[in-house]
Amino acid sequence: MVLRLGNGRQQSGRPGKGGVVAALDVGTTKVACLIAKPMSGGEGRLPQLKVLGVGHHASRGVRSGTVIDINAAEDSIRAAVDAAERQAGVTLKEVVVGIACGQPQSRTINVEVSIAGHEVGDEDLRRAFATGRSQVPNAEREIIHCVPGSYAIDGSRGIRNPRGMVGDTLGVSMHAITAASGPIRNLVTCIGRCHLNVAGRAATAYATGLSTLVSDEMDLGATVIDMGGGTTSISVFFDGVLVFADVLPVGGNHVTSDIARGLSTSLANAERLKTLHGSALTGPNDGRDMVQVAHLGEDDPDSDSEIPRSVLTGIIGPRLEETFELVRDRLIDCGLTSISGRRVVLTGGASQMNGAREVASRVLSKQVRLGRPTRLSGHGDTAATASFSACAGLALWAAQRPADAQNLRDEADIPQLAYGTTDNVPNGFKGLTRWIKENF
Repeated sequence: MVLRLGNGRQQSGRPGKGGVVAALDVGTTKVACLIAKPMSGGEGRLPQLKVLGVGHHASRGVRSGTVIDINAAEDSIRAAVDAAERQAGVTLKEVVVGIACGQPQSRTINVEVSIAGHEVGDEDLRRAFATGRSQVPNAEREIIHCVPGSYAIDGSRGIRNPRGMVGDTLGVSMHAITAASGPIRNLVTCIGRCHLNVAGRAATAYATGLSTLVSDEMDLGATVIDMGGGTTSISVFFDGVLVFADVLPVGGNHVTSDIARGLSTSLANAERLKTLHGSALTGPNDGRDMVQVAHLGEDDPDSDSEIPRSVLTGIIGPRLEETFELVRDRLIDCGLTSISGRRVVLTGGASQMNGAREVASRVLSKQVRLGRPTRLSGHGDTAATASFSACAGLALWAAQRPADAQNLRDEADIPQLAYGTTDNVPNGFKGLTRWIKENF
C-alpha cells in the first residue's frame, strides 16, 4: 500500500480553466497520472499545458480497461497518483478519468425543438441537449459525451454557434458516446478508495484525439488510432468535432501473448523479445539473424534455443495486420470512410513497434503518421511520448471543459421541461426566474 503525503503541500482546485487539472488514465499495462496548469498561448482551440507532475505505475487488476481486481487496481492507482503529487508538490482531491471500459458505443442523434421566434439562448441549447439525451434510454448504459456537431435554424444547416440567432425551430446534431454502467461504477469506486473524487469522465478515444491532432487535421478529417496494451481505441474527427469513437478489445498485450505461445516462452521474455527484436516488417537479414529464446519453465541457460528473427516477424506481422483490419472494418461499418480523410494518426505505447506505421498504411490505404502529445511544457518531456497521449488528452479536456451536452447539467436538463409548458416549473429561484423569462 502506498502512503499519501502529509500536510504542507498545496491542494489542487477543481479542474477548470483557471486552476490545476489532474488526469488519471487507468490502462491495462500502465496507470498514468498527469498534473498540469493551463497556460495561455495554446495552438488553435486548446490551451497550452504546463506539466507540474507526472506519475505512472505498472497496472495490476485491470484487463482491457476494466477493473477485475479492485484491491490490486487501487494499489496501482495510489502509486501513480502519489508519484505525480510528489513531483508537483500538490495533494489531489479530484481527477478527471478516462473511460475505455464498458464497451463504449458511438451514435449520432438529431433533435429539433421549438424556439417560438425568439433569440437562441443557453436555455434553448439545454433543452435541445436534454431532448437528445432522452433518446438514449438504456438504463444499463451511461452517457459519457453528448457533443454537439452542428446546428440548424429553421432547416438552415451548418451553423456553428446559434446563440443570438432568431427562428422558429432549433436543430442540433449531436454525437453521443455511451458505456455500460457496471464497469464505470467499479472504476469510480476504485478511485474513491484512493480518497479521490471523479470530477469528470472522458472517453479515452476522444481525449487522445485532443492531444495528438492539430487543428487542420480536426477540420479536414482524420482518424486517430490509440494502441494500448489491452485495447485499441478509434476516433474520427471532422469539421473540428468528434464524429465517431470506438474501442477494440485488442492491443499490444495480444502480440506478447502470441509470441509467448508461439515460442513457448514466458510473457516477460516475450515482451523483451518484442521490444528488442520485434518487427512487423521483413528484413533482408531476418533469416540469418538469430534470436535467443528462453523456454518456459527452464532454469538452465543451456536449454535456451536460437531462432531466426524471421520467425518473430512472422508472429508479430499477422497480429498487427489483423488489428488494423478490424479498425478498417469498423470505419466501413460506420459509413465514415469518406469524411475520415486520408490522414491517420497512430499513437499509444503499442504503436511504437517497428513496422506498425507501415502495416497501418498498407491495410488502411491512408497516410499514417506517428502521434504524440503536443501543447505540453514544463515536465512535458516526460509525458510527451505516445504512451501518454490519452492522459495528456484528458488534461486538455479538463482544462477547456468543452460545452458538450453532458456538462450542461442543471434543472433545465430534465427532458420533460419542454419550452412553454406550465405544468413543469423548475424548482428554485433561478429555475423560476428562467421560466418567467421564457414564458412572459
